[in-house]
Amino acid sequence: MRLQRSTKQELISAAPLPRTAVNGVQLLVVPTWEKMHWLWHGFSTRRGGLSRAYCADDAPGELNLGFTKEDDRATVAGNRRFFIEAVSGDPATPVVDLHQIHSNLVLLAHKANACRERFSEGDGLMTNEPGLLLGIRTADCIPILVADCKRRVVAAFHAGWRGTAQRIVESGIGRMRLAFSSRPEDLVAAIGPGIGPCCYSVGEEVLSVFESQFAYARKLFYEVRDSDPVRTKYPLLFTAERACSHSAIGPSLHLNLVEANRRQLLAAGLTPRAIHLIGGCTSCHPELFFSHRGSQGHAGRMMSVIGIRP
Repeated sequence: MRLQRSTKQELISAAPLPRTAVNGVQLLVVPTWEKMHWLWHGFSTRRGGLSRAYCADDAPGELNLGFTKEDDRATVAGNRRFFIEAVSGDPATPVVDLHQIHSNLVLLAHKANACRERFSEGDGLMTNEPGLLLGIRTADCIPILVADCKRRVVAAFHAGWRGTAQRIVESGIGRMRLAFSSRPEDLVAAIGPGIGPCCYSVGEEVLSVFESQFAYARKLFYEVRDSDPVRTKYPLLFTAERACSHSAIGPSLHLNLVEANRRQLLAAGLTPRAIHLIGGCTSCHPELFFSHRGSQGHAGRMMSVIGIRP
């Protein structure tokens, strides 16, 4: 089977419209989930905080939610309180955070775990305990939130390409079934902002890993050709550049992580209507999101949270 072919421009998604909370924090929500009054949830953007580490001198402060080496810890803690307040209404709502390691480890979370900055290693959290938020940090990787509407169980997953290849979402929903008897027909999921296939170029080794795990692997990858008309018409002008960089005129290999995780949700038994895509490409929209790749590693972190109202 041949890979899909496209241009970067054809793959770019429109920027979403965030909601502004009373405290000025801008976040993304699933509109239909707001009707579930027992549920807390939200995907942060970079707008509405106090951080100066990643913005221009004349720009407003930003909502970095990761304890990065470039940012002040007290500032990040203040940003977290702002974001938590925007989601739950109370900045003191406890949040469980992980030391994320690009794995398929999914852990059961309790309020007692929130007293530690990052209570354990892993990339997925689940709970049926009210009054607690589960948090996943991203700056290109894909955040996925899942809720069991009948048993009132929630889960959050962090899916980079390694975690996706290890089926973090599919196995995580299996953990929900074992721990809480969750049924796929009762689940809803939201896939948040992450790097899109327009910008996520990868090596052949990533394709090989996915082909070893998924029969549909080639449907997740694109051969993306340069859509610059000058390059296309005058390729010899860029011969020297091709020799020293990755910006070759020939097609590059791109991975669609959003679609990869959507397919895992379907494989776990969710219906297409139960899966919501929230947000756009983090690299394409630097005015709205932090992007590790788009900023060459100089990036803050967003946070995606879900919880059960007490």
